[in-house]
Amino acid sequence: MKILIVDDEAKILEIIDAYLVANKFSVFKALNGSTALEKFEKVNPDLIVLDLMLPDTDGLTVCRKIRESSNVPIIMLTAKSDEEDILTGLKLGADDYMVKPFSPKELVARIQTVLRRTETLANPNKLSANNGKLLIYPESRQVFLHQIELNLTTTEFDILHALVSTPNKVFSRGDLIEKVKGIEFDGLDRSIDSHIKNLRHKIEADPKSPNYILTVHGTGYRFGYLQ
Repeated sequence: MKILIVDDEAKILEIIDAYLVANKFSVFKALNGSTALEKFEKVNPDLIVLDLMLPDTDGLTVCRKIRESSNVPIIMLTAKSDEEDILTGLKLGADDYMVKPFSPKELVARIQTVLRRTETLANPNKLSANNGKLLIYPESRQVFLHQIELNLTTTEFDILHALVSTPNKVFSRGDLIEKVKGIEFDGLDRSIDSHIKNLRHKIEADPKSPNYILTVHGTGYRFGYLQ
């Protein structure tokens, strides 16, 4: 993985460089915004660590120009915890930020997290619903709502996967229990209702008025959004 780090302090560049190289990253460095844009075009990095306070072209301008042609992940660095700058950077498309002084170990951890998330979201083997707002990855058993990963139980994931895989089908409670083999229940198929309730609390904007998991009275459940 190629990482471009941009900061006007050479010492900070060297420290970040050392930690990234130790974690098997290929590192490219720039001391100012214009050099950063040149290296971005030449290197095609997998992620950019970008200081906002640069001597020539400021970091926000660099971020804006990069976003005109690329969705490469960007982690901002700022010497001040200025909420306005941070919010502006995030609105421009930055993926994360850190305020100086920061822990190099934490920066590496954040880089790894952002890269994992980016790789997952780019995975073509996914189920998509509601114009991509809800994404289900069967292989990794991950679910993202508005690009935020949800913490689902094994049973919740299996129920959601079954419903999304066949959005036009109405599933009885027995159907869902059959799909989710090994589900624990007390002998009554209505035990599935508890899992549906918990799942709705995690994926619905209003669990009492669901849009994703709909109740078909007298029958069971179906998925509310087509692919």
